Amino acid sequence: MKFKLIIIFFLVSCASNTTKLENRSPYTAKGFAYIYNQEDYETKFIKGKLNNDELQISHKHLAPNTLIKIINPKTNESISIKNLKKVNYPDFYKIMVSKKVAEKLNLRTDLPFVEILEIKKNKSFVAKKAKIFNEEKKISSNAPVTSVQISNISKNPKIKSKELKDEFFILIGSFYSIDTVKFLKDRIIKELPNYNVSKLKIKKTKDKEINLISGPYKTINFMKNDYIQLKRFGFEELDINIYD
Repeated sequence: MKFKLIIIFFLVSCASNTTKLENRSPYTAKGFAYIYNQEDYETKFIKGKLNNDELQISHKHLAPNTLIKIINPKTNESISIKNLKKVNYPDFYKIMVSKKVAEKLNLRTDLPFVEILEIKKNKSFVAKKAKIFNEEKKISSNAPVTSVQISNISKNPKIKSKELKDEFFILIGSFYSIDTVKFLKDRIIKELPNYNVSKLKIKKTKDKEINLISGPYKTINFMKNDYIQLKRFGFEELDINIYD
């Protein structure tokens, strides 16, 4: 499935809106898996252990025993498995998996790209189209980026592996207004002087939406630097995509 990030700007005067945990949408994300390494645990790079000989995973935000589906978008292979426990691993990664899980999904060790979907019992995942067009028109130059939500925009969930390229992009935002995209791009250029602005691109989708993306990247290390800068800029969650 393909996902978009919707950046919602709130004015300072807007009242806060608390979402009850039981009513929230299932967690979804695209990005890289951290494949467990015992040496990283021993050097305290990560704060918890997995057994590489077992099918085990850890998600730092989802509760233990949460059922999670992990998909390899390049091959469409997937596995549904319960979250063993919460472990503190680097924010850049979307999930930590044992080597046995990585092998079962045929993940590349250098580019372990995955899609993640939280499975809620007795509840089907229905993607909600966010009503953001009016909010976009209200954006002021001082409006901070306060939250990131993900919604399903895929009409063709099956991806043929031969169509995928090993070039990855950070999906910064998806909008219906070109003015909003240009505003966000200009603000990143202005407030992140060390950012490689040549990587910022505007891409229109078949659904008449307009994405602000950063890339392409062919290695994780180069992507990490830009990802961290964008997180510090104010984004709570960023997806990573492959574009044909």
